[in-house]
Amino acid sequence: MLYTGKGDKGTTKLFNCPQGKRISKAEFVFEVLGVLDELNSSLGYAKVLSKKSNTTLLFETHRVPYHEIIETFQQNLFCIQAGLGGSNMHATREHISYLEKVIYEVETLLPPVKSFIIPGSGATGAFLDVTRTVTRRAERQLLLLQSKKDQVVNQEDLTFMNRLTSALYALARFANYQEGHSEVKPNYK
Repeated sequence: MLYTGKGDKGTTKLFNCPQGKRISKAEFVFEVLGVLDELNSSLGYAKVLSKKSNTTLLFETHRVPYHEIIETFQQNLFCIQAGLGGSNMHATREHISYLEKVIYEVETLLPPVKSFIIPGSGATGAFLDVTRTVTRRAERQLLLLQSKKDQVVNQEDLTFMNRLTSALYALARFANYQEGHSEVKPNYK
């Protein structure tokens, strides 16, 4: 079923809502879930672009296509979304370690990044940068939800979001490098 019609009056429920209880879609948790959904969709488009550009990363001992790495990010992000939706799921230390391994692998292959970069050198890198900014917004929304004390936000979820931003930045830089696109530094003029 693609729709139920139960939300037509602006209410919905979370996994942990008592039987028959519905809550307003205006609750801030749904704003956060919405930006996480936007992020997951953005990752999906980045995944499609990476398939077209055939970008890969030498990951530990073998080449891994970007689209497989991004798919892992998406799968892990669903754990955060499920947790905010009222389940017992959340990001794990293993999810965070995976992000850190991706960042490490890029750092070993890429010349050191010593400046800000103006996004837009290549399509894959540019969209990974767009996705990185959506990730930062999602991270800020999670922090705001935590500060409102409306809902407990798991520390691993916050760490995951912060590390995901770094991983996307690294992948954007490496996609441009691998595809032969020169990156431009801001001239501050």
